[in-house]
Amino acid sequence: MEGNYYPTYFLYVLFFLGSWLLCLLHFRQPLFHLPAGGTAVFLPFSRKASFFSTPAPVADDRPSTAPSSCDGRYVHMVDLPPQFDVCAEGSPAFESEHSICQLMSNAGIGPVLLPAGDRSDGDDADIVPNTGWYNTNQYALEVIFHHRMRLYDCLTDDPAAATAVYVPYYAAMELQPHTCGLFNATVRDGATEQLLRWLSSRPAWAAHGGRDHFMVASKTSWMFRRVPAAGGDDGTGCGNSFMVKPESRNMTVLTYETVIWEQPQRDFAVPYPSYFHPSSAGEVAEWQARVRAAQRPWLFSFAGARRPGTLAIRDRIFDACDAAMPRRSCGKLDCGGPEGSITCRSPRKLMSLFTSSRFCLQPLGDSFMRRSSVDAVMAGCIPVFFHEASTFEKQYYWHERDPDRGRGARSNNDHRYYVLIDQDDVLQGKVGIEEALSRYTDGEVAAMREEVIKMIPRFLYKDPRVRFAGDMRDAFDITIDEVIARTRKIKNGENSGGKDYSDGVEVANGS
Repeated sequence: MEGNYYPTYFLYVLFFLGSWLLCLLHFRQPLFHLPAGGTAVFLPFSRKASFFSTPAPVADDRPSTAPSSCDGRYVHMVDLPPQFDVCAEGSPAFESEHSICQLMSNAGIGPVLLPAGDRSDGDDADIVPNTGWYNTNQYALEVIFHHRMRLYDCLTDDPAAATAVYVPYYAAMELQPHTCGLFNATVRDGATEQLLRWLSSRPAWAAHGGRDHFMVASKTSWMFRRVPAAGGDDGTGCGNSFMVKPESRNMTVLTYETVIWEQPQRDFAVPYPSYFHPSSAGEVAEWQARVRAAQRPWLFSFAGARRPGTLAIRDRIFDACDAAMPRRSCGKLDCGGPEGSITCRSPRKLMSLFTSSRFCLQPLGDSFMRRSSVDAVMAGCIPVFFHEASTFEKQYYWHERDPDRGRGARSNNDHRYYVLIDQDDVLQGKVGIEEALSRYTDGEVAAMREEVIKMIPRFLYKDPRVRFAGDMRDAFDITIDEVIARTRKIKNGENSGGKDYSDGVEVANGS
């Protein structure tokens, strides 16, 4: 009997261990759960992302993607050499006192907003939830997009198998320390010229001349189209010449604002990142319900600063708001001066203003597009534009159109979501801002606001650190689909340079 004891005992131990392992594999839980239902995914160490995320093993619960679902959707992400890691620790950009790299925590979305109870914002702190909101820098999209690409289900190591090739270079961050001022062409263009030379020397580039390559440059297109003054570069002006280089002309570049008059189009506008980065569809639905139910005592509002001598429309807006205040028709955040600048950097104050307003004025600033216009969408506030080139219809037409509606069914009568007032009419006294906006009935305003609220998912960027819980396409998902469709057409020899504008604008005029 003693001779059979040890083999039997050994078999019991093996049986116990095997059963335990089977149960563990069958009932395993995600690595970490967020309160809203999103699952955290920690990616392998990468020198490109080490500053922005904590290296850790990939979670085992990453959903597998069937090969058929990736057919025609594979993307190859270029592995850049260390000299092109703009925000790597020890790089010139990281060490520069002018660098914004240190504002790119949490995979680019920035510091978590403190709970309302921990702040002294008063009543305006109540509208923003205590989760899902971050103090996101307006130039953070390069970092956010890069981290989202690292979670993309259809990545491939083989560029020949990819429909599109993503270049994770931070062109705007590289430019930031010497955007304007006395910097010559060598300083402004040197880094991007090196990148383009390196890219164009790769076999993956030679296959299609770079026409299947794309990247994000999180500034307006104008900042990458600098042409040196006649007679040589005098160091004046702003920006660099990245977008006018022969190599970049073949690429698809995603910017915050494109040149709408250029055909064929080479760069495409995508929304600025706002402050809301949800981890689940439930968070989005809760926020939509909150802004839908918000009390909106202001007829219109504006957050910005005067631009004396350069943007007269802003002076008129300030005058119109001041005149409307006795009637409690206008609310504003004056961003002028050091104190105003600090006030306008408070996401809670900004969201409080916009969620209390029916219309949010979006005049020109340094360029046609403003981040404020995307913030208005997040707040369910009807944007009011003063120039055609500022409209979503012309700039963010990938994102403004509703995929659930047939394009042929859209018209000015059934799909209004913004107002266009010609700034020249305002400056010439033909149109009064308050008067024009007052003409809309409560029913018309409610219908327009509902269209804006429906647009919120298409204009936000999900939390790039987690697996999103629920079925919802955000600005990143829409952008990737459009880029892949564009590169597929290019490879098939089809014309992909034109635009497909949609209706949906309500024009306010003096009649």
